[in-house]
Amino acid sequence: MFLGQHGGMKSDRLLSILLLLQTRSRVTAAELAERLEVSVRTVHRDVEALSAAGVPVYAERGRRGGIALLPGFRTDVSGLTAPEAQALFVLASGGAHGALGLDGALGSALRKVMAALPAPHRPAAEQMSRRIIVEAERWRSGPRADADLRVLQGALFGDRRLLLGYRHGGGREAEYTADPYALVAKAGVWYLAADVAGEPRLFRADRVLWARELEEPVRRRPGQDPAAVWEELRGQVERRPEGVRVRVRVRASKAALFTRIVGPFLAEPPEPVAGRQWCGAVLAYPEVRAVRQLLQFGADVLVSEPQSAREVMAEEAAALAALYGPQGEGRRE
Repeated sequence: MFLGQHGGMKSDRLLSILLLLQTRSRVTAAELAERLEVSVRTVHRDVEALSAAGVPVYAERGRRGGIALLPGFRTDVSGLTAPEAQALFVLASGGAHGALGLDGALGSALRKVMAALPAPHRPAAEQMSRRIIVEAERWRSGPRADADLRVLQGALFGDRRLLLGYRHGGGREAEYTADPYALVAKAGVWYLAADVAGEPRLFRADRVLWARELEEPVRRRPGQDPAAVWEELRGQVERRPEGVRVRVRVRASKAALFTRIVGPFLAEPPEPVAGRQWCGAVLAYPEVRAVRQLLQFGADVLVSEPQSAREVMAEEAAALAALYGPQGEGRRE
């Protein structure tokens, strides 16, 4: 086999070129160079090496030219190294396949990969799938409605527009005509990246009340690809104003629990110091009344500033005291 006649890095590159050519009818030298992070001249040298090794590869010049394999040529080659095989079996733990209805297909594909692996690699790959667990859900994330991705996925791959009924975080419901770019799984939550009236929008899939695929072809902005749109939307989310910064003191023995529960709002996490009972932290809340989240920690968290946040905590604590006092509404009859 030709792979044994070249250095390791070049062997991987030649194999990558061969696999790309088997999945695409024709690929330009420039695209191969970009994918493999080498020069176009290096790509041409690699193509010559493939040809010399007996692979029926050829290059066509002109605007529609490129590098291609003779029609009908296939080779049963995996060339997977041990770390590559292990990486594939870790991928199986991601959890995204079930939401897309691909659990069965993934299992079948991995069985085929396992059968094609060199015998010495199989135990390590099987061990990796059993002992590395990827859990996308956050701690104490609570129950969440399942997202039905079938219509979204159908429109996405069919290049059709979508009509969506959507419930916003505050409970407001609205209807949108969306031009989908991608489905994104982030921290266990599915999102639809789409355009609405030519502007990028992000929809949580589990807040889609209903969806209908339209007969109209999708109207995406010229020159935009899914990865670029997602980066734009992610940047918008990360650049949103923090609202209000709340400085607190946390009992050192509760710092780890505090971090797990309020993690999404942490601007400066607590850092316990040996011998000290308390440590400081800073939270970034969208609005001051969100500080009520901290009531669950009782006397283990003290709000230091701003004064408006302290007032909210005092009001809520007073309301609780009244509720549970001897004359409160919560008193047992």
